[in-house]
This record gives sequence, C-alpha cells and structure tokens, in this order.
Amino acid sequence: MPIDDAIKSIHKMAISTKTVINILYTSRIVEEAIAVTLKPYGLTMQQYNVLRILRGQKGNPANLSTLQERMIDRSSNTTRLVDKLIKKGWVKRQVCEQNRRKVEMFITEKGLAVLKELDPVTELNNEKVLKNLSEEQLEELNHLLDTLRTF
Repeated sequence: MPIDDAIKSIHKMAISTKTVINILYTSRIVEEAIAVTLKPYGLTMQQYNVLRILRGQKGNPANLSTLQERMIDRSSNTTRLVDKLIKKGWVKRQVCEQNRRKVEMFITEKGLAVLKELDPVTELNNEKVLKNLSEEQLEELNHLLDTLRTF
C-alpha cells in the first residue's frame, strides 16, 4: 500500500517529505514486529541489542561507552538497560582489575543461552517482515539505506 494511503494523506507531499515519512512509518512497523517477537522473552529491543553487542565481544568485556557507541537506539539509558539484564542474570558487571575506575560488562552463559534460543525466532521474524522483497531488492535496499546515512 502506498504511504499516502497508509497515512490517509489527502495532500500532495514533496518527494523528500513523502520519503522521510515512508521510512519512519515503515521503521515503526518493523519495530513493532520485533517487539512482539521479543515480548515472550521479557526483552525490549534495546536490551536485545545490548545482549547481541556483548555476545559479539566473544568473551571480551565492554564498557558503557562501547555499548552506547554500538547501539542502534543511541538515546537509550544504557546503564538502566544493563541493570535490568543483570537482574535477569544475562549480564554481569565487574570492576576492571587494571583500572578500578572502569566498569566492564560481560554476557553470561544464561544470556548466551537466551540468544541461542532467540536466534532462529528472530531470523524467522526477519524473513516474515521482508518476505515481499527478493534477494536482489534486499541488496539494493541495503545499498540505498547505507547511502542515505552518509548525509
């Protein structure tokens, strides 16, 4: 469905406005699909993102600054997100032995286990969200989005 119909617009929009609205509107639909997938696990998208970043560290620690830099939603309160993951037993926090002012985060075995369970679930959701696009279209969409971010 064209974006004009989706938002029930009756006014002609400049193509730049229409495009930005379309990106934002589509982003919300994708976010909602992800949120529904994560809800049974008691995870938000931001918490899931933190877990994936920590898993990507392959056993090496990450500090709050590293997490913040790599997060998709950089406006998140990273400290609060990490605290919630610690309470669930999916992340642990410890003081760096070489620099006592530095706090490091690690993913726990329990955190790795929940991601292992979630990996096929989220991949299936991603495929469902993108089912109307061919492999070639997905490559082109990624290229266009990468180009868009270079403004």
